[in-house]
Amino acid sequence: MQRTAHISLNHWSRFFSTSISRKCLKSKVPIQLNSRGYSVLPTPRDEEEKAMLDRILRVDHAGEYGANRIYAGQMAVLGRSRTGPLIQEMWDQEKKHLAKFNEILAENRVRPTALLPLWNIAGFLLGASTAMLGKEGAMACTVAVEESISEHYNSQIRSLMEKDPDRYTELLNIIKEFRDEELEHHDTGLEHDAESVPGYWLLKNAIQLGCKAAIYVSERV
Repeated sequence: MQRTAHISLNHWSRFFSTSISRKCLKSKVPIQLNSRGYSVLPTPRDEEEKAMLDRILRVDHAGEYGANRIYAGQMAVLGRSRTGPLIQEMWDQEKKHLAKFNEILAENRVRPTALLPLWNIAGFLLGASTAMLGKEGAMACTVAVEESISEHYNSQIRSLMEKDPDRYTELLNIIKEFRDEELEHHDTGLEHDAESVPGYWLLKNAIQLGCKAAIYVSERV
């Protein structure tokens, strides 16, 4: 009798296990594979908001891409000097920034600027040519570029805060974090004799004029 009861229990156990498994397989509730469950960007309300967010992502990605190429150019010249580790440290942070914007662009299906091939060459040449002036030249370039980027980030922060800070919380947090790191790079440049390079103000103004032009066209092309 005990054997019969044991067989019966096994039978019903297998039955309920199979039944529950089939119901789970038929369930239409999606399985969450990513614990994140949200995007950096909110779903655009209309075409106008989508265009605004696309412009922000496109130009910020272009800026971080250009900064990476500038540091690559500096490392090509000064990588084996005593300044190399300092430049590499700042470059590593820029790589993180670029990787994040690559991720956000892909997630939201936003195309990068069509001018990336130009920024690839121009950024590297700017970094290498200023590094040929020595450590001070490289640091002057860093100050000029990082000041331009941080001012641009501040402008975006003000704009998003005026529109709806709660709606753009995630994007604001990323921009603020990257802005703060760009300011650290700016201060590092000043601490390492950027202003001592001959023609500092002329060099700085020329670089920043180029940065403003790059920002303008990268938003639109």
